[in-house]
Amino acid sequence: MILIGAGTGVAGAITAGVVIATGSPAPEPVAAGAAAMAVRAAGRHAAAPLGVVSVTPGNGANGVSGSAPVTVTFTSGLAASSAMPVLSPAVAGQWAVDGDKAVFTPRRPFAASTRVRVRVPGGVAGARSVEGGQLPQSWESSFTTRGYSVLRLQQILAQLGYLPMTWTGPAVPATGAAQLAAAYDPPAGTFQWQRGYPDELRHFWQQGSSNLLDTGAITGFEADHGLTPDGTISSAVWTDLLKAAASGRRNTHGYSYAIASQSIPEKLTIWHNGRKVFTSYANTGIPSRPTPVGTTPVYEKLPFQVMQGTNPDGSHYADPVEWVSYFNGGSAVHYFPRGGYGYPQSLGCVELPASTAEAAYHYLPYGTLVTVTP
Repeated sequence: MILIGAGTGVAGAITAGVVIATGSPAPEPVAAGAAAMAVRAAGRHAAAPLGVVSVTPGNGANGVSGSAPVTVTFTSGLAASSAMPVLSPAVAGQWAVDGDKAVFTPRRPFAASTRVRVRVPGGVAGARSVEGGQLPQSWESSFTTRGYSVLRLQQILAQLGYLPMTWTGPAVPATGAAQLAAAYDPPAGTFQWQRGYPDELRHFWQQGSSNLLDTGAITGFEADHGLTPDGTISSAVWTDLLKAAASGRRNTHGYSYAIASQSIPEKLTIWHNGRKVFTSYANTGIPSRPTPVGTTPVYEKLPFQVMQGTNPDGSHYADPVEWVSYFNGGSAVHYFPRGGYGYPQSLGCVELPASTAEAAYHYLPYGTLVTVTP
Protein backbone atom coordinates (compact mmCIF):
# COMPACT_ATOMS: atom_id res chain seq x y z
CA MET A 1 0.00 0.00 0.00
CA ILE A 2 1.28 3.46 -0.91
CA LEU A 3 0.28 6.55 1.05
CA ILE A 4 -0.69 9.52 -1.16
CA GLY A 5 -0.10 13.20 -0.39
CA ALA A 6 0.58 13.28 3.30
CA GLY A 7 0.27 17.05 3.76
CA THR A 8 -2.53 17.42 1.17
CA GLY A 9 -5.34 16.97 3.67
CA VAL A 10 -6.59 13.83 1.94
CA ALA A 11 -5.64 10.44 3.25
CA GLY A 12 -6.14 7.67 0.77
CA ALA A 13 -4.76 4.73 -1.06
CA ILE A 14 -4.52 3.44 -4.59
CA THR A 15 -6.07 0.06 -5.08
CA ALA A 16 -6.20 -1.44 -8.52
CA GLY A 17 -5.75 2.04 -10.03
CA VAL A 18 -8.68 3.62 -8.19
CA VAL A 19 -8.17 6.36 -5.70
CA ILE A 20 -10.21 5.80 -2.56
CA ALA A 21 -10.62 8.74 -0.20
CA THR A 22 -10.22 7.69 3.36
CA GLY A 23 -13.46 8.12 5.35
CA SER A 24 -15.66 8.85 2.24
CA PRO A 25 -18.24 6.64 0.38
CA ALA A 26 -17.01 4.84 -2.71
CA PRO A 27 -18.12 6.70 -5.87
CA GLU A 28 -20.41 5.01 -8.47
CA PRO A 29 -19.05 4.40 -11.92
CA VAL A 30 -20.01 7.30 -14.25
CA ALA A 31 -22.31 5.28 -16.55
CA ALA A 32 -24.24 3.64 -13.77
CA GLY A 33 -24.73 6.99 -12.01
CA ALA A 34 -26.24 8.64 -15.12
CA ALA A 35 -28.69 5.80 -15.62
CA ALA A 36 -29.82 5.98 -12.04
CA MET A 37 -30.39 9.72 -12.31
CA ALA A 38 -32.49 9.24 -15.45
CA VAL A 39 -34.67 6.66 -13.73
CA ARG A 40 -35.17 8.90 -10.74
CA ALA A 41 -36.06 11.87 -13.01
CA ALA A 42 -38.54 9.80 -14.97
CA GLY A 43 -40.19 8.71 -11.78
CA ARG A 44 -40.52 12.28 -10.63
CA HIS A 45 -42.03 13.59 -13.97
CA ALA A 46 -44.16 10.71 -15.38
CA ALA A 47 -47.34 12.29 -16.98
CA ALA A 48 -50.73 11.18 -15.71
CA PRO A 49 -53.01 9.54 -18.27
CA LEU A 50 -55.39 11.91 -20.04
CA GLY A 51 -59.10 11.45 -19.34
CA VAL A 52 -62.43 12.69 -20.77
CA VAL A 53 -64.56 14.58 -18.24
CA SER A 54 -67.63 15.27 -20.40
CA VAL A 55 -69.03 15.83 -23.85
CA THR A 56 -71.62 18.49 -24.60
CA PRO A 57 -74.25 17.77 -25.91
CA GLY A 58 -74.38 14.85 -23.50
CA ASN A 59 -74.40 11.20 -24.44
CA GLY A 60 -77.89 10.17 -25.55
CA ALA A 61 -79.19 13.75 -25.72
CA ASN A 62 -82.14 14.37 -28.05
CA GLY A 63 -83.62 17.52 -29.55
CA VAL A 64 -80.22 19.15 -30.04
CA SER A 65 -79.81 22.10 -32.40
CA GLY A 66 -77.73 21.01 -35.38
CA SER A 67 -75.94 24.36 -35.35
CA ALA A 68 -74.82 24.11 -31.70
CA PRO A 69 -71.09 23.66 -30.91
CA VAL A 70 -69.73 20.34 -29.66
CA THR A 71 -67.46 20.54 -26.60
CA VAL A 72 -65.19 17.80 -25.19
CA THR A 73 -63.73 18.54 -21.74
CA PHE A 74 -60.55 16.72 -20.66
CA THR A 75 -58.76 16.27 -17.35
CA SER A 76 -55.88 18.39 -18.66
CA GLY A 77 -55.10 20.79 -21.47
CA LEU A 78 -54.44 19.27 -24.88
CA ALA A 79 -51.07 19.39 -26.59
CA ALA A 80 -50.90 21.47 -29.75
CA SER A 81 -50.10 18.33 -31.74
CA SER A 82 -52.82 16.21 -30.13
CA ALA A 83 -55.30 14.28 -32.24
CA MET A 84 -58.76 15.90 -32.23
CA PRO A 85 -62.15 14.23 -31.68
CA VAL A 86 -63.90 12.92 -34.78
CA LEU A 87 -67.58 13.60 -35.64
CA SER A 88 -69.74 11.35 -37.77
CA PRO A 89 -71.39 12.32 -40.04
CA ALA A 90 -68.77 14.91 -40.86
CA VAL A 91 -69.78 18.52 -41.50
CA ALA A 92 -67.76 21.59 -42.35
CA GLY A 93 -66.39 23.25 -39.24
CA GLN A 94 -63.32 23.71 -37.06
CA TRP A 95 -61.95 22.36 -33.79
CA ALA A 96 -60.27 24.80 -31.40
CA VAL A 97 -58.48 24.08 -28.12
CA ASP A 98 -59.40 26.27 -25.16
CA GLY A 99 -57.49 25.12 -22.08
CA ASP A 100 -58.83 21.69 -21.14
CA LYS A 101 -61.61 21.88 -23.77
CA ALA A 102 -61.77 21.03 -27.46
CA VAL A 103 -64.65 22.92 -29.11
CA PHE A 104 -66.07 22.20 -32.58
CA THR A 105 -67.98 25.03 -34.24
CA PRO A 106 -69.91 23.89 -37.34
CA ARG A 107 -69.83 26.12 -40.37
CA ARG A 108 -72.71 24.07 -41.80
CA PRO A 109 -75.18 22.59 -39.29
CA PHE A 110 -75.95 18.90 -39.00
CA ALA A 111 -79.15 17.84 -40.75
CA ALA A 112 -82.37 17.45 -38.75
CA SER A 113 -83.09 14.23 -36.83
CA THR A 114 -79.52 13.02 -37.29
CA ARG A 115 -77.62 10.86 -34.82
CA VAL A 116 -74.18 12.42 -34.41
CA ARG A 117 -71.34 10.29 -33.05
CA VAL A 118 -68.41 11.83 -31.18
CA ARG A 119 -65.25 9.68 -31.04
CA VAL A 120 -62.18 10.76 -29.06
CA PRO A 121 -59.24 8.67 -30.31
CA GLY A 122 -57.03 7.02 -27.71
CA GLY A 123 -53.72 5.17 -27.66
CA VAL A 124 -50.36 6.20 -29.07
CA ALA A 125 -51.86 8.17 -31.96
CA GLY A 126 -54.77 9.52 -29.93
CA ALA A 127 -55.47 12.55 -27.76
CA ARG A 128 -52.50 13.74 -25.67
CA SER A 129 -52.12 16.29 -22.89
CA VAL A 130 -49.60 19.11 -22.72
CA GLU A 131 -47.73 17.04 -20.13
CA GLY A 132 -47.52 14.14 -22.57
CA GLY A 133 -50.21 11.96 -21.00
CA GLN A 134 -52.15 9.78 -23.41
CA LEU A 135 -55.84 8.89 -23.46
CA PRO A 136 -55.54 5.14 -22.73
CA GLN A 137 -58.37 4.10 -25.06
CA SER A 138 -60.88 5.67 -27.42
CA TRP A 139 -63.97 7.25 -25.92
CA GLU A 140 -67.36 7.57 -27.69
CA SER A 141 -70.58 9.50 -27.23
CA SER A 142 -73.60 10.41 -29.39
CA PHE A 143 -76.54 12.81 -29.57
CA THR A 144 -79.48 13.35 -31.93
CA THR A 145 -80.44 16.63 -33.56
CA ARG A 146 -84.01 17.87 -33.41
CA GLY A 147 -86.36 18.46 -36.34
CA TYR A 148 -86.39 21.76 -38.12
CA SER A 149 -88.65 24.51 -36.82
CA VAL A 150 -92.31 24.55 -37.91
CA LEU A 151 -92.22 28.31 -37.50
CA ARG A 152 -89.38 28.57 -40.01
CA LEU A 153 -91.32 26.31 -42.37
CA GLN A 154 -94.24 28.72 -42.19
CA GLN A 155 -91.99 31.74 -42.68
CA ILE A 156 -90.54 30.29 -45.88
CA LEU A 157 -93.91 29.12 -47.23
CA ALA A 158 -95.31 32.61 -46.66
CA GLN A 159 -92.30 34.26 -48.31
CA LEU A 160 -92.65 32.00 -51.35
CA GLY A 161 -96.39 32.65 -51.73
CA TYR A 162 -97.80 29.31 -50.60
CA LEU A 163 -99.81 30.78 -47.71
CA PRO A 164 -102.54 33.47 -47.70
CA MET A 165 -100.26 35.82 -45.81
CA THR A 166 -96.87 37.48 -45.95
CA TRP A 167 -93.97 37.28 -43.51
CA THR A 168 -91.70 40.20 -42.72
CA GLY A 169 -88.44 39.74 -40.83
CA PRO A 170 -84.64 39.82 -41.10
CA ALA A 171 -83.28 38.49 -44.37
CA VAL A 172 -81.47 35.16 -44.03
CA PRO A 173 -78.30 35.03 -46.18
CA ALA A 174 -78.75 33.00 -49.36
CA THR A 175 -76.29 30.28 -48.35
CA GLY A 176 -77.01 26.69 -47.46
CA ALA A 177 -75.36 27.02 -44.05
CA ALA A 178 -77.33 30.16 -43.14
CA GLN A 179 -80.62 28.65 -44.28
CA LEU A 180 -79.96 25.48 -42.25
CA ALA A 181 -79.11 27.50 -39.15
CA ALA A 182 -82.35 29.48 -39.50
CA ALA A 183 -84.28 26.21 -39.93
CA TYR A 184 -83.23 25.34 -36.37
CA ASP A 185 -83.46 28.82 -34.89
CA PRO A 186 -85.84 30.99 -36.94
CA PRO A 187 -85.52 34.76 -36.88
CA ALA A 188 -88.20 36.91 -35.29
CA GLY A 189 -90.75 38.42 -37.63
CA THR A 190 -94.41 39.16 -38.34
CA PHE A 191 -97.12 37.40 -40.38
CA GLN A 192 -99.70 39.56 -42.12
CA TRP A 193 -102.91 38.04 -43.53
CA GLN A 194 -103.94 38.93 -47.05
CA ARG A 195 -107.40 40.50 -47.03
CA GLY A 196 -110.44 39.12 -48.81
CA TYR A 197 -110.56 35.51 -47.65
CA PRO A 198 -113.49 34.14 -45.60
CA ASP A 199 -113.14 33.70 -41.85
CA GLU A 200 -113.26 29.90 -42.22
CA LEU A 201 -109.74 29.95 -43.63
CA ARG A 202 -108.30 31.85 -40.67
CA HIS A 203 -109.59 29.20 -38.25
CA PHE A 204 -107.15 26.63 -39.65
CA TRP A 205 -104.05 28.71 -38.89
CA GLN A 206 -101.78 28.13 -35.86
CA GLN A 207 -98.53 30.04 -35.87
CA GLY A 208 -95.61 27.83 -34.86
CA SER A 209 -97.66 24.61 -34.91
CA SER A 210 -98.51 22.29 -37.79
CA ASN A 211 -101.95 22.99 -39.21
CA LEU A 212 -104.18 22.57 -42.27
CA LEU A 213 -102.82 25.65 -44.01
CA ASP A 214 -99.33 24.17 -43.73
CA THR A 215 -100.55 20.87 -45.20
CA GLY A 216 -102.09 22.58 -48.20
CA ALA A 217 -99.04 24.79 -48.75
CA ILE A 218 -96.66 21.83 -48.55
CA THR A 219 -98.82 19.87 -51.01
CA GLY A 220 -98.63 22.73 -53.49
CA PHE A 221 -94.89 23.11 -52.99
CA GLU A 222 -94.33 19.37 -53.50
CA ALA A 223 -96.24 19.40 -56.78
CA ASP A 224 -94.21 22.37 -58.04
CA HIS A 225 -90.93 20.63 -57.19
CA GLY A 226 -91.63 17.18 -58.57
CA LEU A 227 -92.27 15.55 -55.17
CA THR A 228 -95.20 13.35 -54.19
CA PRO A 229 -97.97 15.84 -53.26
CA ASP A 230 -99.01 14.30 -49.95
CA GLY A 231 -98.53 17.26 -47.61
CA THR A 232 -95.83 15.47 -45.58
CA ILE A 233 -92.87 17.46 -44.23
CA SER A 234 -90.12 15.10 -45.40
CA SER A 235 -86.36 15.62 -45.59
CA ALA A 236 -86.75 15.99 -49.36
CA VAL A 237 -89.28 18.78 -48.83
CA TRP A 238 -86.93 20.59 -46.46
CA THR A 239 -84.02 20.23 -48.87
CA ASP A 240 -85.95 21.79 -51.74
CA LEU A 241 -87.62 24.33 -49.47
CA LEU A 242 -84.29 25.68 -48.21
CA LYS A 243 -82.97 25.84 -51.78
CA ALA A 244 -86.10 27.72 -52.87
CA ALA A 245 -85.73 30.12 -49.94
CA ALA A 246 -82.12 30.83 -50.90
CA SER A 247 -82.93 31.31 -54.61
CA GLY A 248 -86.30 33.04 -54.13
CA ARG A 249 -88.19 30.55 -56.30
CA ARG A 250 -91.82 31.55 -55.64
CA ASN A 251 -95.20 29.97 -56.18
CA THR A 252 -96.50 31.04 -59.60
CA HIS A 253 -100.09 29.80 -59.18
CA GLY A 254 -101.30 32.22 -56.51
CA TYR A 255 -103.27 31.13 -53.46
CA SER A 256 -106.78 29.62 -53.67
CA TYR A 257 -109.41 28.45 -51.22
CA ALA A 258 -112.74 26.75 -52.04
CA ILE A 259 -115.98 26.02 -50.20
CA ALA A 260 -118.50 23.46 -51.43
CA SER A 261 -121.74 24.25 -49.64
CA GLN A 262 -124.34 21.49 -49.33
CA SER A 263 -127.08 23.94 -48.43
CA ILE A 264 -129.73 23.97 -51.16
CA PRO A 265 -129.02 25.23 -53.75
CA GLU A 266 -125.55 23.66 -53.53
CA LYS A 267 -122.69 25.83 -54.74
CA LEU A 268 -118.93 25.84 -55.15
CA THR A 269 -117.21 29.13 -54.34
CA ILE A 270 -113.49 29.84 -54.91
CA TRP A 271 -111.30 32.68 -53.60
CA HIS A 272 -108.02 33.39 -55.37
CA ASN A 273 -105.34 35.83 -54.20
CA GLY A 274 -107.77 37.41 -51.77
CA ARG A 275 -110.71 37.84 -54.16
CA LYS A 276 -113.87 35.82 -54.74
CA VAL A 277 -113.38 34.77 -58.35
CA PHE A 278 -115.75 31.83 -58.89
CA THR A 279 -119.26 30.75 -57.93
CA SER A 280 -121.22 27.96 -59.58
CA TYR A 281 -124.10 25.64 -58.83
CA ALA A 282 -122.80 22.20 -57.96
CA ASN A 283 -123.92 18.69 -57.09
CA THR A 284 -122.59 16.81 -54.05
CA GLY A 285 -123.15 13.19 -53.01
CA ILE A 286 -126.46 11.42 -52.52
CA PRO A 287 -127.30 10.20 -48.97
CA SER A 288 -125.91 6.70 -49.62
CA ARG A 289 -122.69 8.13 -51.10
CA PRO A 290 -122.20 11.47 -49.36
CA THR A 291 -119.38 13.89 -50.07
CA PRO A 292 -117.13 13.85 -46.95
CA VAL A 293 -117.56 16.94 -44.80
CA GLY A 294 -114.31 18.64 -43.81
CA THR A 295 -111.27 20.38 -45.31
CA THR A 296 -108.54 18.71 -47.37
CA PRO A 297 -106.09 19.86 -50.08
CA VAL A 298 -106.20 19.17 -53.79
CA TYR A 299 -103.63 16.41 -54.35
CA GLU A 300 -104.23 15.26 -57.94
CA LYS A 301 -105.35 16.98 -61.13
CA LEU A 302 -106.38 15.44 -64.46
CA PRO A 303 -107.90 17.30 -67.41
CA PHE A 304 -109.61 14.06 -68.49
CA GLN A 305 -110.30 10.72 -66.86
CA VAL A 306 -112.58 7.71 -67.15
CA MET A 307 -113.91 7.27 -63.61
CA GLN A 308 -114.78 3.71 -62.69
CA GLY A 309 -116.62 2.33 -59.71
CA THR A 310 -119.75 0.69 -58.35
CA ASN A 311 -123.23 2.22 -58.27
CA PRO A 312 -125.45 1.89 -55.17
CA ASP A 313 -127.38 -0.89 -56.91
CA GLY A 314 -124.21 -2.94 -57.42
CA SER A 315 -123.75 -2.24 -61.11
CA HIS A 316 -120.45 -0.88 -62.40
CA TYR A 317 -119.81 2.40 -64.15
CA ALA A 318 -117.04 3.82 -66.33
CA ASP A 319 -117.83 7.48 -66.98
CA PRO A 320 -115.64 9.92 -68.94
CA VAL A 321 -115.22 13.16 -66.96
CA GLU A 322 -113.23 16.35 -67.44
CA TRP A 323 -111.38 18.97 -65.39
CA VAL A 324 -110.79 16.69 -62.39
CA SER A 325 -109.30 17.98 -59.11
CA TYR A 326 -109.13 15.30 -56.39
CA PHE A 327 -109.18 16.62 -52.82
CA ASN A 328 -110.33 13.82 -50.47
CA GLY A 329 -109.71 10.21 -51.40
CA GLY A 330 -111.99 9.50 -54.38
CA SER A 331 -113.86 12.80 -54.08
CA ALA A 332 -113.08 15.36 -56.75
CA VAL A 333 -114.35 18.55 -58.29
CA HIS A 334 -115.10 17.83 -61.96
CA TYR A 335 -117.46 18.24 -64.88
CA PHE A 336 -120.26 15.72 -65.25
CA PRO A 337 -123.31 16.13 -67.47
CA ARG A 338 -126.59 16.43 -65.57
CA GLY A 339 -130.01 17.84 -66.32
CA GLY A 340 -129.55 20.37 -63.53
CA TYR A 341 -127.21 21.42 -60.71
CA GLY A 342 -127.61 22.60 -57.15
CA TYR A 343 -128.70 19.49 -55.24
CA PRO A 344 -127.27 16.04 -54.30
CA GLN A 345 -126.80 13.77 -57.35
CA SER A 346 -123.21 12.52 -57.35
CA LEU A 347 -121.56 9.46 -55.78
CA GLY A 348 -119.39 11.61 -53.52
CA CYS A 349 -117.84 14.14 -55.89
CA VAL A 350 -118.56 17.82 -56.45
CA GLU A 351 -120.00 17.98 -59.95
CA LEU A 352 -119.99 21.14 -62.07
CA PRO A 353 -121.62 22.04 -65.40
CA ALA A 354 -119.53 22.26 -68.57
CA SER A 355 -119.83 26.04 -68.59
CA THR A 356 -117.88 26.47 -65.31
CA ALA A 357 -115.82 23.33 -64.78
CA GLU A 358 -112.73 24.40 -66.76
CA ALA A 359 -112.51 27.74 -64.97
CA ALA A 360 -112.73 25.99 -61.60
CA TYR A 361 -109.99 23.58 -62.64
CA HIS A 362 -107.52 26.41 -63.21
CA TYR A 363 -108.47 28.11 -59.94
CA LEU A 364 -107.80 24.91 -57.96
CA PRO A 365 -104.03 24.34 -58.12
CA TYR A 366 -102.36 21.61 -56.12
CA GLY A 367 -102.62 22.29 -52.42
CA THR A 368 -105.84 24.31 -52.60
CA LEU A 369 -107.88 23.64 -49.46
CA VAL A 370 -111.43 22.54 -50.28
CA THR A 371 -113.96 22.79 -47.47
CA VAL A 372 -117.18 20.78 -47.75
CA THR A 373 -119.81 22.15 -45.37
CA PRO A 374 -122.85 20.19 -44.10
